[in-house]
Amino acid sequence: MTDKRTLIIPILLITLGVGWLLTTIGVVPEINWVWTLGLFLVGILTFALAGFDKVTVVVGPFFLVASFLSILRQTGRLRIDLEIPLLVITAGVLMLIARLRSIPIPTWIMEEKKRPSVG
Repeated sequence: MTDKRTLIIPILLITLGVGWLLTTIGVVPEINWVWTLGLFLVGILTFALAGFDKVTVVVGPFFLVASFLSILRQTGRLRIDLEIPLLVITAGVLMLIARLRSIPIPTWIMEEKKRPSVG
Protein backbone atom coordinates (compact mmCIF):
# COMPACT_ATOMS: atom_id res chain seq x y z
CA MET A 1 0.00 0.00 0.00
CA THR A 2 1.35 3.42 -0.89
CA ASP A 3 1.88 6.03 1.76
CA LYS A 4 -1.10 8.41 1.80
CA ARG A 5 1.19 11.32 2.57
CA THR A 6 2.42 11.20 -1.02
CA LEU A 7 -1.01 12.53 -2.02
CA ILE A 8 -0.45 15.93 -0.39
CA ILE A 9 1.82 17.53 -3.02
CA PRO A 10 -0.10 16.37 -6.12
CA ILE A 11 -3.46 17.41 -4.65
CA LEU A 12 -2.00 20.75 -3.55
CA LEU A 13 -0.60 21.40 -7.03
CA ILE A 14 -3.87 20.48 -8.72
CA THR A 15 -5.96 22.76 -6.50
CA LEU A 16 -3.48 25.61 -6.85
CA GLY A 17 -3.49 25.16 -10.63
CA VAL A 18 -7.29 25.12 -10.83
CA GLY A 19 -7.58 28.34 -8.84
CA TRP A 20 -4.86 30.01 -10.88
CA LEU A 21 -6.50 28.91 -14.15
CA LEU A 22 -9.94 30.15 -13.10
CA THR A 23 -8.46 33.51 -12.15
CA THR A 24 -6.39 33.79 -15.35
CA ILE A 25 -9.29 33.06 -17.69
CA GLY A 26 -11.50 35.49 -15.76
CA VAL A 27 -14.10 32.97 -14.59
CA VAL A 28 -14.05 34.24 -11.00
CA PRO A 29 -11.14 36.64 -10.55
CA GLU A 30 -12.52 38.27 -7.37
CA ILE A 31 -12.12 35.12 -5.27
CA ASN A 32 -9.25 34.69 -2.82
CA TRP A 33 -8.18 31.30 -4.12
CA VAL A 34 -5.51 30.70 -1.51
CA TRP A 35 -8.14 30.84 1.24
CA THR A 36 -10.95 29.10 -0.63
CA LEU A 37 -8.87 26.28 -2.10
CA GLY A 38 -7.03 25.93 1.21
CA LEU A 39 -10.36 25.17 2.90
CA PHE A 40 -11.25 22.75 0.12
CA LEU A 41 -7.86 21.06 0.31
CA VAL A 42 -8.16 20.52 4.07
CA GLY A 43 -11.55 18.89 3.47
CA ILE A 44 -10.20 16.54 0.79
CA LEU A 45 -6.97 15.70 2.61
CA THR A 46 -8.92 14.86 5.76
CA PHE A 47 -10.36 11.84 3.98
CA ALA A 48 -7.28 11.10 1.88
CA LEU A 49 -4.96 10.92 4.87
CA ALA A 50 -7.20 9.79 7.72
CA GLY A 51 -9.87 7.73 5.97
CA PHE A 52 -13.53 7.62 6.97
CA ASP A 53 -14.50 7.70 10.63
CA LYS A 54 -16.46 9.68 13.22
CA VAL A 55 -13.92 12.52 13.20
CA THR A 56 -13.31 12.83 9.48
CA VAL A 57 -17.04 12.70 8.69
CA VAL A 58 -17.31 15.99 10.59
CA VAL A 59 -14.02 17.71 9.71
CA GLY A 60 -13.82 16.88 5.99
CA PRO A 61 -17.32 17.95 4.91
CA PHE A 62 -17.20 20.99 7.21
CA PHE A 63 -14.19 22.39 5.35
CA LEU A 64 -15.73 21.52 1.98
CA VAL A 65 -18.92 23.42 2.91
CA ALA A 66 -16.83 26.30 4.27
CA SER A 67 -15.01 26.50 0.94
CA PHE A 68 -18.28 26.57 -1.00
CA LEU A 69 -19.82 29.21 1.28
CA SER A 70 -16.62 31.25 0.99
CA ILE A 71 -17.03 31.33 -2.79
CA LEU A 72 -20.66 32.43 -2.42
CA ARG A 73 -19.66 35.19 0.01
CA GLN A 74 -16.76 36.44 -2.10
CA THR A 75 -18.93 36.61 -5.23
CA GLY A 76 -21.64 38.58 -3.41
CA ARG A 77 -24.20 35.77 -3.31
CA LEU A 78 -24.06 35.30 0.48
CA ARG A 79 -23.60 37.77 3.31
CA ILE A 80 -21.15 36.93 6.10
CA ASP A 81 -23.93 37.33 8.69
CA LEU A 82 -25.58 34.33 6.99
CA GLU A 83 -22.38 32.38 6.30
CA ILE A 84 -21.39 32.05 9.97
CA PRO A 85 -24.75 30.66 11.21
CA LEU A 86 -24.82 28.27 8.24
CA LEU A 87 -21.39 26.96 9.28
CA VAL A 88 -22.58 26.50 12.87
CA ILE A 89 -25.65 24.59 11.65
CA THR A 90 -23.44 22.50 9.35
CA ALA A 91 -21.16 21.59 12.26
CA GLY A 92 -24.15 20.50 14.34
CA VAL A 93 -25.66 18.39 11.55
CA LEU A 94 -22.31 16.71 10.84
CA MET A 95 -21.86 15.95 14.54
CA LEU A 96 -25.28 14.28 14.58
CA ILE A 97 -24.35 12.24 11.49
CA ALA A 98 -21.10 11.17 13.18
CA ARG A 99 -23.17 9.56 15.95
CA LEU A 100 -24.50 6.92 13.53
CA ARG A 101 -23.38 3.44 14.54
CA SER A 102 -22.40 2.62 10.95
CA ILE A 103 -19.61 5.20 11.05
CA PRO A 104 -16.48 3.72 12.65
CA ILE A 105 -14.64 5.11 15.65
CA PRO A 106 -11.18 6.43 14.65
CA THR A 107 -8.42 3.85 15.05
CA TRP A 108 -6.31 6.28 17.07
CA ILE A 109 -9.04 6.46 19.71
CA MET A 110 -9.27 2.68 19.85
CA GLU A 111 -5.47 2.46 20.25
CA GLU A 112 -5.62 4.90 23.18
CA LYS A 113 -8.18 2.69 24.93
CA LYS A 114 -5.97 -0.39 24.52
CA ARG A 115 -2.88 1.18 26.11
CA PRO A 116 -2.32 0.30 29.77
CA SER A 117 -2.62 3.20 32.15
CA VAL A 118 0.55 4.46 33.83
CA GLY A 119 0.53 5.13 37.51
